[in-house]
Amino acid sequence: MTDEELMLSVKNGDLDKAAILYERYKNNIYLYMRYRNKNSQERSEDSVQQVFYRLLRYRDSYREGKTFKPWLYGIARNVSHINYKDEAIQEGLRTDYVQDEGYVSFNDEHQAVRCALTLLPEAYREVLMMSKFLDMKYEDIAEVNNCSVGVIKTRVFRALKALKEVYFKIS
Repeated sequence: MTDEELMLSVKNGDLDKAAILYERYKNNIYLYMRYRNKNSQERSEDSVQQVFYRLLRYRDSYREGKTFKPWLYGIARNVSHINYKDEAIQEGLRTDYVQDEGYVSFNDEHQAVRCALTLLPEAYREVLMMSKFLDMKYEDIAEVNNCSVGVIKTRVFRALKALKEVYFKIS
């Protein structure tokens, strides 16, 4: 069954089909949340649960004929924003995140790329995560971000350019 067929079954009351969607998407949603939650494993695991809880709670908002993946990532994005706002209120955090360079080993190329990613603006980080790490199509990313495909293509291009510049500065 396709994701869309499964979601329509869930919408129509066959909640057991949600388990299939969970198995298909839990790892990618976790990776997405890991970047959104500044690499916090515990918060990311909680966020994944919140995403699938909302999938069930708001299943009636899924529209037949729409692609499932952007709808799900829209929920994930909203969960991330809500969690970030709650965290900022509770801890009095600033909206800008600064990576503590004392914890990053610049000898490791992977760590340098991860550090460079954290230094990019949020909009750039998000489109890179979705397009390069989660293999989402530009059309789906545009739907999640409520903008045109051209805007997403421009963001990805600029994000890759900015990532390259930042990477060479820190490595």
